[in-house]
Amino acid sequence: MAGPDPTLHPLDHLALRGARDAPALVADGQCVTFAGLDDQVGRIAAALLASGLRPGDRIASWMGKTRLACLLPLAAARAGLVHVPINPVLRRAQAAHILADSGARLLVANQARLATLSDDDRGDARLLAMEDWEEGDEPLPASSHDPDTLAALFYTSGSTGRPKGVMLSHANLWLGAISVAYYLGLGPADRTLCVLPLAFDYGQSQLLSTWAAGGQAIAFDYLLPRDLVRAVGRHDVTVLAGVPPLWHQLASADWLGGEGRSLRTLTNSGGHLPLPLVRCLRDLFPQARLHLMYGLTEAFRSTSLDPALVDDAPDSVGTAIPFAEVRIARPDGSEAGPGEEGELVHGGPLVAQGYWRDPVRTAERFRGGPSGIEVWSGDRAVRGEDGLIRFRGRADAMIKTSGNRVSPTEIEEAALASGAVVQSVALGVPDAELGQAIVLVAEAQGEGAEDRLRAFFAAELPAFMRPRRILWRDRLSIGPNGKLDRSRIEKDLQEEGV
Repeated sequence: MAGPDPTLHPLDHLALRGARDAPALVADGQCVTFAGLDDQVGRIAAALLASGLRPGDRIASWMGKTRLACLLPLAAARAGLVHVPINPVLRRAQAAHILADSGARLLVANQARLATLSDDDRGDARLLAMEDWEEGDEPLPASSHDPDTLAALFYTSGSTGRPKGVMLSHANLWLGAISVAYYLGLGPADRTLCVLPLAFDYGQSQLLSTWAAGGQAIAFDYLLPRDLVRAVGRHDVTVLAGVPPLWHQLASADWLGGEGRSLRTLTNSGGHLPLPLVRCLRDLFPQARLHLMYGLTEAFRSTSLDPALVDDAPDSVGTAIPFAEVRIARPDGSEAGPGEEGELVHGGPLVAQGYWRDPVRTAERFRGGPSGIEVWSGDRAVRGEDGLIRFRGRADAMIKTSGNRVSPTEIEEAALASGAVVQSVALGVPDAELGQAIVLVAEAQGEGAEDRLRAFFAAELPAFMRPRRILWRDRLSIGPNGKLDRSRIEKDLQEEGV
C-alpha cells in the first residue's frame, strides 16, 4: 500500500479535496457540498480581509459547532490570518487570557458570550456577534501561501500555569490531516460525527482529516450520551473519535436499538484506554476498527496501534504515524534500548513551531535532535521487543512513595479491572512517613464498591502501590478538553485538607 501524498499545500486547499457535488459538512441543520465548502470558505475569507484584518493578524472564535466555527480554520488560512479557537465551555476569564496573550484583532462569538466580556477583557480585539456575520460577495480563491506560514494557535489546557498558545503552520495541519486520513483508512463514503471540541487539535482533526479523505463531517454538540447514540443512528455514522471519559460514558449507554451498526472506525487519544474498556468497546462494536492513539498538541499526533493488534496488545499506543518520527530517549538524549523506560520525543514535519511569544518555554521543550527540531513530551514510555510503544505516564505525575516511583496509570487501571469503579484518578499527597501517600478519587460502580476494590488491590497490587485512602465522588471533574481534570481534582483535595 502506497504511503500518503507528502506534497505540501496551504491548509485551505482541503476545501477542494472531495468531489464537487459530494456532501462535505452538516451543520446548523444544513448540508454543504465540497463545491459549497470551497465557495463559503472563500466568502468568509474575503469578509475577514474586508473587515480590515491583514495577513498575520489573529482572529479568535468562541462558539459551538456552528457552520461558521467549522469553516473558520480554512477561511482564516486562506486569508493569511491566524485562527485562535476558544473552547465554548471556557468562561470569561479564560477567554480574556487567550485574547490578551494572542493579541487577537477580532473575536467572533455569539452575543451571549460577548456580553460577558468587559472592555478590559477584550484587549485589542474588535467584537463581532456571529448573529451579525455577513459573508463577502466575491469568494477569495484558494491561496498559495508558504506552507510554513503560521495558521493557528491552539491554547493547551496544561496542568500548571496559564494556557499557552502552540503555533501550528499550514504544513503542520495539512500533513496532519493527510496522515490521519491515510492511517485510519478514511474515504469518500465515511461520515464522521464531530463531537470533540474544535478548539483542540484532536477535535479539529475530525473535520480536517475527513475532508482530506473527501468524506462528510457532521458537527454535533450534545448534552447527554443518549443524544450522541441517537445521532450515530440518525446519520449512519461510520467514524467516531473520543477521549477516555467519553468512551466510559458510551460504553454504559444503551445501544440496543442497533445505532452502532454503521460504525467502522473508532479512535481514542487524550489518555490511555484501560483494558476492560477496550474489551467492552470491542464487544459493543465488533465490526469497527479501534485505533488506540497517542499525541500531544505540540506534535499534533504521534502514534497509532494497528487495529489488528488491539486484542493482543491493548496496552500499546503502537508505532509512529506517517510524517511522524518518534523515539524514546534517555535524559542525555541518547536512544533508550528495548524495554528501557525513557521520555517520548517527537520529530518530523508535524512538530509545531513552538509557543507563541514564549521563547523560554519553547527552548525548554523544543530542542535540536537527530531529525531536526524535536519536542520533548514529558511523557514516559517504553518500546517493547515487539517494536510497540507503551505509555507509562507523565514524568511530573509520578508518585514517589516509600522510595518507589509509582505510575498513577497502573493504579487507575487496576481500579477499573476490579469492576468496582467507573473511573478514577490516583494522586500523591505529602506524607511525613512515606514521602507521598497514594490517594484514589473514584466514582463507584455498584454496591459494596470499597470492600470489593480493597480486596482486589490486596490480591493484585504490592503493598506500596495500594492507595492509603479512597475518596468517593458522585462525578469526577472533567476539563474543557473532555479529559479528567487532574489539576482540579488535586486542588479540591488540597482545599479539603487531604
